[in-house]
Order: sequence, then structure tokens, then C-alpha cells
Amino acid sequence: MKKADIHEFFRRLHAIEPEPKSDLEYTNAYTLLVAVVLSAQATDEGVNRATKDLFKIVDTPEKMVDLGLERIRDYIKTIGLFNTKAKNVLALSELLIERHGSEVPDTRDELVALPGVGRKTANVVLNIIFKQPTMAVDTHIFRVCNRLGMAKGKTPDQVEAKLEKVVPKDFAMHAHHWLILHGRYTCKARRPLCEKCIVTDLCNSKDKRV
Repeated sequence: MKKADIHEFFRRLHAIEPEPKSDLEYTNAYTLLVAVVLSAQATDEGVNRATKDLFKIVDTPEKMVDLGLERIRDYIKTIGLFNTKAKNVLALSELLIERHGSEVPDTRDELVALPGVGRKTANVVLNIIFKQPTMAVDTHIFRVCNRLGMAKGKTPDQVEAKLEKVVPKDFAMHAHHWLILHGRYTCKARRPLCEKCIVTDLCNSKDKRV
């Protein structure tokens, strides 16, 4: 994908939605961190259903620790891998209290040191809460970037590294959100909705349907 086409791709998505937001529901940096940890191999919609009641009573690491493992499990049991995720949420809450004064840290190294927090999760938090122009590569971004030839790679880390090089600085802050939304609602895995796509003329993918 040519440099000019990449710029035009983001220009059009920006024109449609200048300030894209995460579909995850949260109230502060801590609840966002928990929500993103829970979203691994789960849909945002499913996570929101599970956290709707949880976040009414828990919005700090201390409250989560007080809730305890069994009750955390009860709140998130509709989410895949809930046993492991409950343990991670409890453990990361304890570490936030012990190491960070109950605050969510603002560096990737500190975030990925927390249980259940990988690079993608860290990048989401850094972008949304701390306004850092990170590229949180999920399955949607990985697919779209490889399909369009914008940032090809065999791993999410490779795609992330290439995105950091090719995304125009003017669009870097929201680029990963635009890509996620585009992949989730238009450039779908099984059947991309090319007939509704506003950037179809920029796409040379073999999956293109128009």
C-alpha cells in the first residue's frame, strides 16, 4: 500500500469519526485495565455485560482485593477463560497496591509486568489513558493490515512495528481505533463488506468483492 494511499485511508476514516472510542466500558484507568485484560479472546460486548455490575461496586484495586477471588469469578463467569482471568485480575490488583500506590503505571514495561497484561493490553491503556500514540494490534488490526498490505507481518509485533513506521503522525493517536472499528464492522474476516467500504478503491486485496 502506497504512502499516499495510507494517508488517504486514515483521512477518510477520520472524516467519518474524528474521535473514535473504545467499545469497552470503563470508569477510570484501573477499570479500563481490568476490562482490557478480560477482553482477551472475548468480545467487548461480552466483557461489558460481565463488568456492568462489577464496576458498580469495584473501581479501585483495593475494592477488587476485598471482593476476593470467588466473587470476582462469579461476576466474570460468562467470559471465556474466566478462572485464569479472575486470578490475574486479583493478582494485578495486589501488585498495583504494592508497587504502584494503587495507580495504573504509565510505561509499557511496568504494565506488562502485571499478571495477564500483554503488549496489546498495555498499548490500549497507554493510548486511551495516557494519550500515547501506540498501536495495539488485535486480531482485527492484524487481519486488516495484512489484507490491505498496509503493514504486513507474521506476528502482531511485526505488524505493530511496521504500523509505527507507516502511519502518518497526524493520525497516529487514533489509528489503532480506526483500524479496529474498520475490521470489526466492515473489513470482516469471513465476508468483508466491500460494497459498503469507504476505502475500497484503495484496496488491492485478493479478498476484495467489488
